[in-house]
Amino acid sequence: MNSKLSKILSLVSGLIGLIAIYFLARIIMEGDDAVKESLDLQNSLVSPFVSFARVILIITAVIAVAFSLWNLVRQPKLLKKTLVSLAALGVLLLISYMMATDEATRNLSGNIIKDGEAGPTSKWVSTGIWYSMILGAIGLGFFLFDFVKSLFSTK
Repeated sequence: MNSKLSKILSLVSGLIGLIAIYFLARIIMEGDDAVKESLDLQNSLVSPFVSFARVILIITAVIAVAFSLWNLVRQPKLLKKTLVSLAALGVLLLISYMMATDEATRNLSGNIIKDGEAGPTSKWVSTGIWYSMILGAIGLGFFLFDFVKSLFSTK
């Protein structure tokens, strides 16, 4: 990284830190109990701090996604590998969706829980559970394979 860009990034991160310290100091000066009791005080002190954090998060996420996409465009081999990986995840999601049920969600006594009726939401929740279990099993399989491989490898 060139020194000019490094200096700019240091200044920007320092400015963000100073703004955050300003918001924190305002909250500390008012006191914890006063902020908890007064809704108007919360809106005048905490809400700007939360909004600032949200804006920084959005900007950071956009920059991270943009640079990732730019890196993929510049390296075709990496783009191909990424697309193959996304296709594999898509196939696993399709398998999870086919394994999922859209039955109503029931409690231990067998009664349908509130807002647990059968339908598309229940199907997608079940899909998410199956997807997590499949990915967890794959991860555990690779972990165990690597563990056993390291037991028998000699260096």
